[in-house]
Amino acid sequence: MIERTNPMQSLHVINPNSSAIVTATIAAAGRAALPHLADSFVFATLVDGPDGIVTQEDADRVAPLVTDYVREHATSASGFVIACYSDPGLFAASEVTTAPVVGLCQAGLAAAMSFGTRIGVIAVSRAAIPRHMRYYGARGLRGLIAGERAIDLPVAQSGDERAALGRIIEVATALRDRDGADVIVLGCAGMSNLRPQVEAALGVPVIDPVTAAIGVAVLRLTELGHV
Repeated sequence: MIERTNPMQSLHVINPNSSAIVTATIAAAGRAALPHLADSFVFATLVDGPDGIVTQEDADRVAPLVTDYVREHATSASGFVIACYSDPGLFAASEVTTAPVVGLCQAGLAAAMSFGTRIGVIAVSRAAIPRHMRYYGARGLRGLIAGERAIDLPVAQSGDERAALGRIIEVATALRDRDGADVIVLGCAGMSNLRPQVEAALGVPVIDPVTAAIGVAVLRLTELGHV
């Protein structure tokens, strides 16, 4: 399923899970961050994916779906964002297109390093943390992670203010006070809409990797003359 606002859209933001709720959150974050480019975005939901990407099995299952989507749209899209933390399918997708492919974790951690030296990550579930740690290790970034803690909610509820905000603030506070984090990354795309409230409560920078990744992709497309 693809949510379209204009037939000339060229930056495809892919939600690899099947949750339309999460896609709507991603779309709202992207449009709010760059409203003048909102008509240039496609927000796609991979309906054959799981309802949330938590475990390594989930990520491995959707990686081919992400790659297939990028291959299918390689000639019509100017660029792609993989809107799932730990970037499932990033490397394979980058091999099937000459367009930029940007991952949330990739961009979110880069943004965090601009604001702090000890990164705390909020995971949606404790079951997701080993998957994230493998990714940090593979990218040589493990030493930058002060800690990662989970809110233990379903992915579809990760952006629900009533269900998730209090838990996110509690976990972020522990990352700051117990783990020594001086910058926080929201480790699930569904949390994007809660970033301002979390930052206001914490008093340290809080990074939404959705807007970070879209920003990186737009910058690259601007450099290439596609925006």
